[in-house]
Amino acid sequence: MVKIRGVSRADTLIMDTADWTDFPHPDKGFQYAGDRLEKSWSKLHRGDQEPYPTDPDLQEAWRHFHAGDFGGAVNLAEEIGIAAHAVANKASGIYADYLVDDEEEKIAIYQAGIERAEQAIKAHRDDPNPHYFHAFLLGRYSQCISIGQALAKGIGGKVKQSLEKALSLSPDHAEAHTALGLYNAEIIDKGGKMVGKLTYGASAEQAMTHFERALELTPDAPIAHIEYGNGLYLLYGDKRLDESNAAYEKAAAIKPIDAMQKLDVEFAKASV
Repeated sequence: MVKIRGVSRADTLIMDTADWTDFPHPDKGFQYAGDRLEKSWSKLHRGDQEPYPTDPDLQEAWRHFHAGDFGGAVNLAEEIGIAAHAVANKASGIYADYLVDDEEEKIAIYQAGIERAEQAIKAHRDDPNPHYFHAFLLGRYSQCISIGQALAKGIGGKVKQSLEKALSLSPDHAEAHTALGLYNAEIIDKGGKMVGKLTYGASAEQAMTHFERALELTPDAPIAHIEYGNGLYLLYGDKRLDESNAAYEKAAAIKPIDAMQKLDVEFAKASV
């Protein structure tokens, strides 16, 4: 069980990762030692548009993330402080998403990340990734408590606002496009087309536009295909089931370049 010990410094949350589950698919290909990280950076971060860090400690935190040492990435990030918000939130979010079964533990990790993202927004307002990870973690948190409860608490509006802000700062942020596509699809699925449009400004057309843009930007990202498949089913059900299944099959066939992609690919394989 993850233990959130609270804020011990003004700019960061301390998280006990000692009992975190090990990454189940270690691969030497996911090790980005030395200058291999910089040479591979644009490919590794095409989806989130994170700039290559000049701080060697932050570089090391990202090496831990890409290799699947999510706890190690978070620990290093917390030592660095709020400047390392992106790697801390991506590592903890992916870890909770794929390697945590206990709902209370998931929620604790997501809540810590939401707080970290809010701190990062204050410190780095013109950086797209505090806004993106704020939305990503709020979205994952909302799935733990149910989309209906999340909408009643106003979380849907916050997710949309943060994603739109991220995209205004970084129009080619593929992961934000994917997330905004899924946001629109989930709103339509839960509230229907009319309520979705009038209350939340959501539509199937917007969902598809964002999914398709993400696929254009990152055709080799498994998550872009997975969420496209999810979106198709949420929006159209069995009418487009074959296309939804095909999207999962594409994701399952991709050769992963790091631990996150490996988890995405294995998820897709288990779902086809």
